[in-house]
Amino acid sequence: MTGKKKTAKASLEAMYRVFTVPEAPDSTLSRIDQDISRNLAGFLQEHIVALERDLSDVEKNFSDSEVPDKPVFVSEQTQFLLDKLVANSVHTASPSFIGHMTSALPYFMLPLSKIMIALNQNLVKTETSKAFTPMERQVIGMIHRLVYGRDDAWYRTWMHDPGHALGAMCSGGTVANLTALWVARNHAFPAEGHFRGLHREGLFRALRYYGYEGAAVLVSRRGHYSLGKAADVLGLGRDFLIPVDTDGHNRIETDALRDKCRELRDQNIKVLAICGIAGTTETGNIDPLDEMADIAREFGAHFHVDAAWGGPTLFSRQHGHKLKGIERADSVTLDAHKQLYVPMGAGLVVFRNPELPSAIEHHAQYIIRKGSRDLGSTTLEGSRPGMAMLIHSGLRILAKEGYEILIDQGIEKAQTFAHMIDQRPDFELITEPELNILTYRYCPPEARKALGIADSHSAERINASLNRITKYVQKTQREHGKAFVSRTRLEPARYDHFPCVVLRVVLANPLTSREILDDILSEQRAIADDEAIQDERRVLSELSQRVLAAR
Repeated sequence: MTGKKKTAKASLEAMYRVFTVPEAPDSTLSRIDQDISRNLAGFLQEHIVALERDLSDVEKNFSDSEVPDKPVFVSEQTQFLLDKLVANSVHTASPSFIGHMTSALPYFMLPLSKIMIALNQNLVKTETSKAFTPMERQVIGMIHRLVYGRDDAWYRTWMHDPGHALGAMCSGGTVANLTALWVARNHAFPAEGHFRGLHREGLFRALRYYGYEGAAVLVSRRGHYSLGKAADVLGLGRDFLIPVDTDGHNRIETDALRDKCRELRDQNIKVLAICGIAGTTETGNIDPLDEMADIAREFGAHFHVDAAWGGPTLFSRQHGHKLKGIERADSVTLDAHKQLYVPMGAGLVVFRNPELPSAIEHHAQYIIRKGSRDLGSTTLEGSRPGMAMLIHSGLRILAKEGYEILIDQGIEKAQTFAHMIDQRPDFELITEPELNILTYRYCPPEARKALGIADSHSAERINASLNRITKYVQKTQREHGKAFVSRTRLEPARYDHFPCVVLRVVLANPLTSREILDDILSEQRAIADDEAIQDERRVLSELSQRVLAAR
C-alpha cells in the first residue's frame, strides 16, 4: 500500500455520467441523503461537532489555492465535506442556539429545495423561469397584502400587471433596503425640463439642478448597518445616513427626528428618506411608525420600514397592532429567511404604490425587454434562484394560523425567559422583550445595589468589570458547545449611557423549551464561578463594597 489517493478519470463519458446518473444507493452521498431525509435533527446532532475550534485550525483544511488537475470521486468529496465542513459548521437549528436570527427549518423545506435546485430556474426573465415568474409575483402580492391590506380587486388589477411591480425579491434584507432607497433616490430627482433624471445624469447633476447641497437618509441609532452600505453605494455618503437618538426603549425619538429634518432643511439638504424599524436587530424594538409616517409626509420624504425581523408579527392578532403605521410606509423590507422560516437567501421589499419601482426600471434587448413580464427589470440582482417557491410553500403549508402560533409562542417564550432572568439574583435584565428578542447580563446583587448609589466614576468602573465578566461568560459558553447566546454593546440610560456588554437572546425556534432556557442560565452562572475569572470577580466585589461602605 502506497497510501496514494485514487483519482477519478476525466472523460466525456465520465462527464456525461456525472450529469445524468445518480450515486448508487449504498454510496456515501446516498446514505447521507437518506439520513437527512429520515432524521434531519439527528444527522445535524451527530455530525456537527459541539466543541469550538479555532478558525485558524479550520483554515488549514482549505489552504490549497490550486484547482486539482485530476477529478476526485464523489464519495471522497462527500467524506471531505462531512469531516472538514459539516463537522465545523454551526448548529443553527439546535434549540439551544438562541443567539442569532437563524432558526430551525420546517422539515418540508429540504425536499422542496431539491425540486427548486433541480429545476434551476433563473428569475431574471420568463424565458428561464416560466411559471416561477407568476409565482414570484403572487408571493410578493401576498406579502404586500399582509402589509397594506388592499382588497381582491386591487390585487387582480396590479399583481400580474407586466408594466408594474408590487415589490422585488432579493437575496436578503441588505439588498432589499438598498432597493428601497434606490427607488427613493431616483424618485426624489425625476426628469424635469432639460434634466433627464438622476438615473440618467447622476447624483451630482441632480443636486445641482434641484438646488440642494446634499441628500440624507434618517434612521435611529439602532438602524441596521445595511443602511450605511446603501448610503455608500447610492453615492449619498455614509455621513449622510443621519442617526437619530432613541428613548429608553430603543425606539426613535420623534421630536429629535423632526428637529434633525428641520436642521437638514435649513442646511439645504434634501431629506430623501426616513427609515423606521420594526424589530431592531439588537433589542427587537419597534419604532413609532405612525408618527414617523406623519413626519415623512411633512418633509416630503420617502418613508421606508425595515421590518426584516418583525414583519411577520402582522400575522398575530395579539401582537400585530405593535406595527401600527407600517401600512403607511412607501416601502417595507421583510426577510423570509428569518421569521418565515425559509432557508438562507430570501428577502423582499414591497412598495405601497405599484408605480414606484418604475424609478429603477432597466431594460436590455436580449433580456428584460420593455413591456415583457421579466422580473429583472426592477431588481438590483440579475440572475436569481426561485426562492419564491419556498416562501410560497411556507405561506400555504403553515398559513396565517401557523405563523400566528409561531410568532405568539416566540414572544411568550421571551417574556417567560425575561421572568426567569428576574428570578435569578446574579443576572440583570437590560431590555424587556417587545417581540422575541431580549438582552441581559451577569450582575450580582452587590454590584447592582452599588450601581444604584454610585457616582459616575465608580459606576463606570463597576460596569467595566461587569463587561469583562459578561464577555467571559458568553465566550466560554460558546466554547463549551452546549448552547449559544450572542453578545452586543448597549448604552442603557439607567447607567448614563455607558457602553455595557450584554447577552442577546433570540427566541424564534419553536423547539426551544423552558428547560433548555433554564439550563442555559445555570451554565452561565456556573461559568461565572470559573477559577479563570475569579480575579475579576474579586475586583468587582471590592469596587461594589467600597461604594456601599462609603454610603
